[in-house]
This record gives sequence, structure tokens and C-alpha cells, in this order.
Amino acid sequence: MEKPTVALVYQAVQALYHDPDPAGKERASVWLGELQRSMYAWELADQLLQLKQDVESCYFAAQTMKMKIQMSFFELPPETHIALRDSLLSHIQSLKDLSPIIVTQLALAIADLALQMASWKGCVHTLIEKYSNDVSSMTFLIEILTVLPEEVHSRSLRIGANRRTEIIEDLAYYSSTVVTLLMTCVEKSGSNEKMLIKVFRCLGSWFNLGVLDSNFMANNQLLMVLFQVLQRDETSTNLHEAASDCVCSALYAIENVDTHMPLAQQLFQGVLTLETAYHMAVAREDLDKVLNYCRIFTELCETFLETTVRSPGQGMGDLRTLELLLICAGHPQYEVVEISFNFWYRLGENLYKTNDPALHGIFRPYIQRLLHGLARHCQLDPDHEGIPEDTDDFGEFRMRVSDLVKDVIFLVGSMECFSQLYSTLKEGNPPWEVTEAVLFIMAAIAKSVFVCNVLMLPPPVSENNPTLTEVLEQVVLLPETVHIAVRYTSIELVGEMSEVVDRNPRFLDPVLNYLMKGLREKTLASVAAKAIHNICSVCRDHMAQHFQGLLDIARALDSFALTTEAAVGLLKGTALVLARLPLEKIAECLSDLCAVQVMALKKLLSQDPRNGKAADPTVWLDRLAVIFRHTNPIVENGQTHPCQKVIQEIWPVLSETLNTHQADNRIVERCCRCLRFAVRCVGKGSASLLQPLVTQMVSVYQVYPHSCFLYLGSILVDEYGMEEGCRQGLLDMLQALCMPTFQLLEQTNGLRNHPDTVDDLFRLATRFVQRSPITLLSSGIIVHIIQCAIAATTLDHRDANCSVMKFVRDLIHTGVSNDHEDDFELRKQLIGQAMGQHGQQLVTQLMHTCCFCLPPYTLPDVAEVLWEIMVFDRPTFCRWLENALKGLPKETSGGAVTVTHKQLTDFHKQVTSAEECKQVCWAIREFTRLFR
Repeated sequence: MEKPTVALVYQAVQALYHDPDPAGKERASVWLGELQRSMYAWELADQLLQLKQDVESCYFAAQTMKMKIQMSFFELPPETHIALRDSLLSHIQSLKDLSPIIVTQLALAIADLALQMASWKGCVHTLIEKYSNDVSSMTFLIEILTVLPEEVHSRSLRIGANRRTEIIEDLAYYSSTVVTLLMTCVEKSGSNEKMLIKVFRCLGSWFNLGVLDSNFMANNQLLMVLFQVLQRDETSTNLHEAASDCVCSALYAIENVDTHMPLAQQLFQGVLTLETAYHMAVAREDLDKVLNYCRIFTELCETFLETTVRSPGQGMGDLRTLELLLICAGHPQYEVVEISFNFWYRLGENLYKTNDPALHGIFRPYIQRLLHGLARHCQLDPDHEGIPEDTDDFGEFRMRVSDLVKDVIFLVGSMECFSQLYSTLKEGNPPWEVTEAVLFIMAAIAKSVFVCNVLMLPPPVSENNPTLTEVLEQVVLLPETVHIAVRYTSIELVGEMSEVVDRNPRFLDPVLNYLMKGLREKTLASVAAKAIHNICSVCRDHMAQHFQGLLDIARALDSFALTTEAAVGLLKGTALVLARLPLEKIAECLSDLCAVQVMALKKLLSQDPRNGKAADPTVWLDRLAVIFRHTNPIVENGQTHPCQKVIQEIWPVLSETLNTHQADNRIVERCCRCLRFAVRCVGKGSASLLQPLVTQMVSVYQVYPHSCFLYLGSILVDEYGMEEGCRQGLLDMLQALCMPTFQLLEQTNGLRNHPDTVDDLFRLATRFVQRSPITLLSSGIIVHIIQCAIAATTLDHRDANCSVMKFVRDLIHTGVSNDHEDDFELRKQLIGQAMGQHGQQLVTQLMHTCCFCLPPYTLPDVAEVLWEIMVFDRPTFCRWLENALKGLPKETSGGAVTVTHKQLTDFHKQVTSAEECKQVCWAIREFTRLFR
């Protein structure tokens, strides 16, 4: 783009905010985005800020400055940095009264500049010295001091670990000066609410960075002001939230309690004084404040968790902290107790690891009270109509309760809890909403009750536990007149008790009858289908006698009001039972089970395409896929697979469906998925499909390069790659698929735009390496695949990057692992040739990639590749790594040292002397922090 005038930029900003035509707004947005990426943005943003025409243009300019400093600071020569700093400070002073959002953007720009500009020493001291005596400058000074600590760990700034350490030390040195300044602001401003909010936000920011001296803070007046604000009934909502955030930040900062003892004691005592204020907020029905107090109480419990478990009831292990959370659990709004869930998870995990019965005994009463409160919170409204909703906020809350109960139930004893819950139903006559909530909690713990009994009690008692069997017996006798929500949850409970049914097969018939009643009702059909699926999965042998009934259900699947997921689940259950039938019956039964789906596909194919868009076959393809996936009969060597004939008969319909919808990626994906499970189902028995399937895949892929064909190819290589007669055909398939793939990936941003293709291509290549390495290594295509892999190592996409790294690792490993195969020497020789050609480029690219492109979670994969290269040829690898390290930048554009010579040599030594892969991984983790 050519350099535009300031007037033109102003015009575009006006269009962005005020053009009534959406297309005009969009054009302005695209043009301004292009401007922000250009070199001209620096000067034009500066000019717009000087002109100070209106809020919109100044906001755009301030945001542009921030973005340029974050993303493109390298564009500026070092001699301009001081001028830029002075200009930004001048702008923030002149624009301080225009709008707070502009002040924030400029404060971020100044903070990001300070972090990158190594020559600006002691920036905090400079700023405080320059502006602290001017009351009118205090708002923007505090804003800069707030965002500065927040930006230290910003992912947008790659300042590196060395610079970050230097900055944190600098901020720690001046932290007490900042706190003193904040206290002075409070004293001068009195009860100015806006200033107090700013002060608390700033203090919280410094707590979050972890640089405040805990001894200094423990005796600081600011802490007292914080708690006074939180104790006062008349504190406004905004100020209350800011103070609460600050206390939570302080508690988080002292998580290592032993090293922050004075501050820890002050915070502990301070939070305990807030109980009265909490009750006052409850009385006034001020939910915002109630939620804030609960956040503080939860953070207190999280901070002192280890102390509480180590010394319950003593000092800062005081169990009043748990009492505070249980008081919150008693609040009628479920959102309040939900805040504390993470703490209860962590407490459960901690106690589970300690495995001390005496300790468990201390915490048991608290967990019992929690469970009692949760059961109450799970109750639906008495006037609720219909079934419980899973997808609304309350439904999601109940799911979280279910997960939490499963995690902490061991402390109470699942059998004891289950029995108590059941007795509340048996002995009283509770309203329907109480019954439903109790059944819901029973469903959450049913599986652990069964496991506990089987593990801990002798067989006669455990297998026929009176409570378990009695519950099952009573639930299936529930009349149809009870509230529909009670029936819904009781069906869920029956599904969760499938292990009890398996141990007590006499219940199978009444259970199935009960579930069939649900299946026939519109609102209960899906939950009943899920329960039948559970019964089929667990009671496969007992269900074999009911296969005909399951088949009848499967044939009439669409006559029931089922969700797609529930219908597929029912077919899965049916297929699991089918696999337990005698071998001679499986073929016929599988054919019957597939017939409905096949007939539906044939009907769709027979429709005249001129009548409009062809009907969607995915429902039927997904159903066939789940049948093939879960029909896994045990077939002895030499026996013909019973599913082979059925799959051969179905193939022409799948092939025609694939041809008809070849342009539609979604349908082709479902076709390939169905074929994948069909091939997996019969293994080598699908040999007759291999040639026509590969021919069709290659033919369609030339026109429509759907990545799922590459994935399906990897399945075929996995199944047939070790068959001598299939290797050349599979290699031809790979070469035919690679050509369009490379064309696609070589386009501008091809790798970034097609991560699924990268993922599936390297899955296919990896399967070849695993099944027939010599075939691949001896072919001409291997050079192109390796080059593509080297280019793709930079791709920041979890699955795609993982596949690329696995391919390179497995490829090199074939030349390392001497598995006593005859071809080991040839493999080693071929890998040696490939590494001689590409090794240096690969190592250089990997080092650049892990320093500048990839997130930390991918580093173990990179380490495995480097480890394999080193194991293959350590002396050569040492040389390649040294050359790669020489090419890395040693300084940032702001003049800070990124990596010292000693750090480079230490890293080289750590990697090259490593005796196991995890040492390489640790070394890379530490080293790459220098560039993040």
C-alpha cells in the first residue's frame, strides 16, 4: 500500500464507526487493518494522536501504537526508541481527560515499550518521579503502573527469560515505592471511589506478579483499607468487586504460605472478619457482594489447603475456613456454591493421596454437609414441567455436581451415602422434586457403590447387596403417574446400575420392560435408549438371548423420538451384543441389522438428482459405522470372518454414495469413516475391496482433495502394509495421493490453511514407516515427504504438528532399532542417506521452530525427534546442533540480551551429553524460555 494522508485515515475511521452501510464498514475495517500492518502506521498514528480530533480516531491511533509496539517493534531502529517513549508520554498526558479507554491503550503501549526497551532503566522510578507530584497526572500514572506488571508475562511480547528476569527484579526493587504511592493516593483522595478502584486494581496487579515484599505488606495500611471497604455495608458494587479481586490476588500470591508467614496471618485473620458482612449481604439480597465474598472464602481455603490437611484445626489450618464455604453452600442461589467446587475437588484429591483414615474422619462431617447442600441445590422448581434440561445453566450445574460427588464420595463411603439417600425416599413421603434430586445423586454414585461392594465385601453380600437390589426392584416398579422428571432420572439411575443387573440377571427382564416403556414415550425415549445401551455394554452375555428384541428396536429406530446420539448408542449396544452370538449366526444377524441403513442409502441413491439437492446420507452412514466399529467377534486363525460377506455386499452401495456426494467434504468424511470401520472390522478379510477402494479414492482425490482419503489410506497401509503382494499397490496409492497434496500445501499459507491435510498425510506416511519402511525409503517420493515434513514443523496446530513429529521420529527410529529383522542394515543405510541430505536443515529448522513458532506443550515431541537423530549419529548431530545454535539471534530489537554465549554452550552440552530423552526435553524447555 502507498502512504495515505492523515485525512484519508481519519475518513476511514469515521466510516468504520459511522457508515450506515455494513459493506462500507467492512471495507474500512479491511483497509485500516492493512494500514496497521504497514510501516506507515507508526507515523500516522502519532499524527492522529497529536490532532486529537475525536475519541474514535484517537482510540484507533492509540490501539495501533499498542499493536505496533507489541507485534512490530523490530521495525524501528534503536535510535528512535527514546523519541517514541517521549511522544507516548506526551500523548497520554494531553489525552488523559478524553476517554479512559484511550488512556488504557496508551498505558499498554508505554508498558510494552518499557519491557522491550533495554535502554530505559528504572522506568517505574522515572515515571513516579516525573508525575507523582501532579494530581491531574495520577490517573494515567496508576494506569501505567497497573498494566506494567500485567504485561510482563504477556504472550504478545517475546522478550525472553533473561529480559523478563531483569524486569521482575527491577519491579521488585521499586515495589515498595509503588505501594507507598498508592497509599498516598488513598490518603489524598479520601473516599473518592474511582481512585480507590484504580488503587486496588493496581495493587492486585503487583500481587499477581509476585514481587511485593510480604513483610512490608503485612504491616501496610493499604491492607487495612482493603478489609475496611469489604466490611462496610454501604460499599458500592464496583468498589466491592475491585477490593475482592485484590484480596483474591493477595491470597493467590502467598500460596506458598511458609515463605510469606506475616502476610499470610494478616490475610487469614482479615478474611475471617468478613463473615458478618457476608450475612448482611445475604439479608440485603445483594447477590454480587455474596458472590464476591464466596470468591474470597474459596481463595482463602485454596491458599491454606495444604496447611489445613497437614494440621487441621490448628493455627492457619483452622477449620472455620471450611465453615465459611459451607455457609455459602447454604445460600439459595446455586451460583454461589458453584464457586467453591474447585476447592472441594482439590481437597478430595489431597485426602485421597494421603489415605489416612483418621484424617478422613476429621473431614467427613464437612463433606456430608456439603453433599446434603448439593442435593438440595439440585432440586428442580416444584412447578417445573417436563424432564430436567441438560443444556441450560442449571443442567450444567447439576452435571458439575455429579462430577464433584463422584470425586469426594470416598470420604463419606459411597454405600453408606447410597443407603442414607434411599432411606430418605423409603421412610418419608417427600415431594417429587426432592425424590428426583435424591435419585440424581444416587445415579452419580451408583457405579462407585457397586465397585466398593465387590472389592470390600465377601461375594454373597457384595453381589446381592440388599440396598442395591432393593433400589433396582423399587425403581422399576415406579408407576407411570409419578412426575415425568422423576421417571427420567430413575431411568438414568437404572442405566448407571447395569453392573448390578449383570450380577443379578433375574432383574434383566423387569429392567428391560421398564426401559421399553420409557423408549415408547417421546420425552423419555433418548434417556431410555442410553440406559439400554449401558445394559448392553455391561451385560453382553446375558443380553444375547434378547438379541431379537434389540434387532426389532433397531429396525424401528426412527419410530422412536430419539436424538441422533441416542439412536447411534442403541445401535452400538446392539452391535456389542451381536458380537457375543455364535459365529454361525453373526453374518445373518449383521445383515439384518445393516439392512435398514442399506435400504435407506439405496433409496436416496435412486432419487432423481434433477429434483434438487441429493438427500443427506450421513445419518445412515453414521449408523453403519457404529455397527461395524462395535461388531468384534472373536475369530480364530484360519476361520473366515463372519462379517466379511456382509461388508462385501454393502460395498457397492457405499461406493456409489461416495461417488454421488464426492464434492461434499462432510459426506465424504462420513463415507470414509464408515469404510474405515468396515476394514477394521474384518481386517485382512477386506482384501477383495482393496483394489476398487484405492482406485476410487485416488480418482476422487485428484478432483476433490478431501484429507479423509489420506486417513483412510493410512488404515489400508496399517492392515495390508506387511503383505508382500500389497506393498507396491499401496506405494502407488501414496504417490498418487501425494501429488495433489503437495500442490495444495505449496500454495500461499497452504500448511496453515490445511492442517487436517498435513495431519492425515503424515499419519499415512507414518503407517508406511511402521509397516513397510524399505518400500517407502527406496521410493522417489520419500525426499518430497521429508522436505514437506521439515516445512510443516513450524505449524502451530496440535494434531498436525504431532503427526509431523511422529513421522520424523519413527522414520529415524527405523535406522536405530535393531529388531533382528533381516533388513536392518539396509534400513540403517537408507536412513543415513536421508539424514546426510536433510539432517542439518532438519535440526536448524527444529531449533528455530521450538524457539519462535511452537507452544511449550509441543516440545516433548521435538525433543523425541532430536533424541532419535542423536542416537542415530551423535558426533554428526553435535555438529548440526552447534551450527543451528550459531544461527539464533543473540539480542532483541530493543537491545536486551536474549541468550548469552554461556547459555548456548551449556544448552549444547546438556543435549549432547543426555543419556535419556527426558533430559533433552528439560533442556529444550529451559532454553526456549529465553526466546518467549
